[in-house]
Amino acid sequence: DIVNNMFLGRERTANGMLDQPDMEGAAARTLQSLSVRTLKSVRQKVSSLSGGQRQTVAIARAVLQEAKIVILDEPTAALGVAQTAQVLALVRRLAESGTSVLIISHNLADVFEVADYINVLYLGAMVAQLDAKTTSYDEVVGWITGSKIKDVAVVEGA
Repeated sequence: DIVNNMFLGRERTANGMLDQPDMEGAAARTLQSLSVRTLKSVRQKVSSLSGGQRQTVAIARAVLQEAKIVILDEPTAALGVAQTAQVLALVRRLAESGTSVLIISHNLADVFEVADYINVLYLGAMVAQLDAKTTSYDEVVGWITGSKIKDVAVVEGA
């Protein structure tokens, strides 16, 4: 279930037993602090959750562990429109709470919706570091496709 997933490997105990009430309360408070309202119960099976809800649980797990940075690799790749909006809203709330969020994504619409800065890799080399507010979709695509690159040394096998 969600509680056990969020505490996997970091279970809390009292008197040598799992402290289920404490873990349940902490999981519920963490989800509430992130304004997550799409889960019926913290005792739902993770296997019964949608893709967006599973992403939400994974992000909440990082928050519960007091992570300073959360790295999300293609967090919306397999999600529908509504689930994508849910995950991106959660990413914004997480960043607003002071946690750094690094998103690896090919979906530029998602990137522009939540990013402050955009770093572009081309053939394994960092070729651009852009302010999301002052750059354009076309400029980022130019860096991604290599058309804006003049002198980038690419190391074989990198």
